[in-house]
Amino acid sequence: MTETTPAFKPSLGLLDATMIVAGSMIGSGIFIVSADITRNVGSAGWLIAVWLLTGFMTLTAALSYGELSAMFPKAGGQYVYLKEAFNPLAGFLYGWSFFAVIQTATIAAVGVAFSKFAGYFIPALELNDNNILFQILGLNIYTAQIVSILLIVLLTWINTNGIKSGKMIQTTFTVVKLLSLFGLIIFGLLLAAKSSIWNANWQNPWEMVNRGADGTVLGGVAGSAVLGAIAASMVGSIFSSDAWNNVTFIAGEVRNPQRNIGLSLFFGTLIVTLIYVAANIMYISVLPLQDIASAPQDRVAVSASKAIFGDVGTYVIAVMIMISTFGCNNGLILAGARVYYTMAKDGLFFKKTGTLNKNDVPEFALWIQCVVASVLCLSGKYGDLLDMISFVVVLFYALTIAGIFILRKKRPDMERPYKAFGYPILPALYIIMAISFCALLIYYKPIYAGWGLGIVLVGIPIYYIAVANNNKQSL
Repeated sequence: MTETTPAFKPSLGLLDATMIVAGSMIGSGIFIVSADITRNVGSAGWLIAVWLLTGFMTLTAALSYGELSAMFPKAGGQYVYLKEAFNPLAGFLYGWSFFAVIQTATIAAVGVAFSKFAGYFIPALELNDNNILFQILGLNIYTAQIVSILLIVLLTWINTNGIKSGKMIQTTFTVVKLLSLFGLIIFGLLLAAKSSIWNANWQNPWEMVNRGADGTVLGGVAGSAVLGAIAASMVGSIFSSDAWNNVTFIAGEVRNPQRNIGLSLFFGTLIVTLIYVAANIMYISVLPLQDIASAPQDRVAVSASKAIFGDVGTYVIAVMIMISTFGCNNGLILAGARVYYTMAKDGLFFKKTGTLNKNDVPEFALWIQCVVASVLCLSGKYGDLLDMISFVVVLFYALTIAGIFILRKKRPDMERPYKAFGYPILPALYIIMAISFCALLIYYKPIYAGWGLGIVLVGIPIYYIAVANNNKQSL
């Protein structure tokens, strides 16, 4: 009997890939970040405009990625695209940032969100001083953080058992949360038909104002401050819309990836964009703007659900967010490990990361991702991580889409089963918008953007150490 060498199995169809895109995007953000956006821009028109702008950027990027995914239908996604368009260093800096903060911090933040909303049912999980388990290095460690780590460990273990286990969880939980969100929106809009809140919220839709924590207007926003308010608002909406590119990391496990990756990127991002905009229309249909801005702990969806269903609405949303974050983290964990696997194959990551277990998945890569995400669960600095993630993510998106222009010059004869929609106008427009967003973050939030950039730059000496080590081993 001959033993077969472990290899990625193309077992995901178009529906599975689309559910990975949509499921990885929808975590806890849509239920929360509209409060902060409303405090920054203050009006109904600008609240919807921020979500539409984010949706446009996301769709444009996804449609552009379709060309790259068709050219390089292999595991690793964005790491591979940057390496091929620029050089191995560019690919490594993305992979390093992905491991250090982009994917792992997102997994941690989503895991803690699961535990926080489970606190509605289990008071011991609420993040308050009564639930501190112990202190370490000056950090308070809460029961919720431990539960978050256990959730990440559980999902990591499930995904070590093969792609089919992860696929089943992803498809099931994504379908459930899409239907739940759709139902919440419908009920909210039905209630709004009997309410005067909508008309009140749209009296001055384009008058941008700054609101305090209690929702009251602090003052108008004008001049260059408008751009700063939009950039600050988009930190949350971009985080909520991120992770759509996760499906490109598992291209080696998708059937007919040249076709299905691009289609899943389009369908997944379109579905989520429509739901996000509709959810915010529902929020301003059932809640005054002051209540959106002052939602307790920024939980806008909880306030909206209570307006729709009464007190039981709190528990309706808690269940929805637990389902949403569980499925979201499954997709993040499943896809992320494939990037480290591909980097290891290039000699730029721990060697063991480049091996597959008997179930044809990169088990060691899954577990080291689990360790880093678990450590970040204990940090408690999720707002800071959000700003760093948004800056780094958008920076690399802009570079990757710039790679389309470079590859058309470097490899004009390479087969392109799918070409970027609206090229060169839409990809160029995305790059301009992305660079503007990053520049505004550096100006208005220099500490967090600086930390994000610092994490990227730390990867440069690490890259050259890895290259030197490889050269020694090859001698």
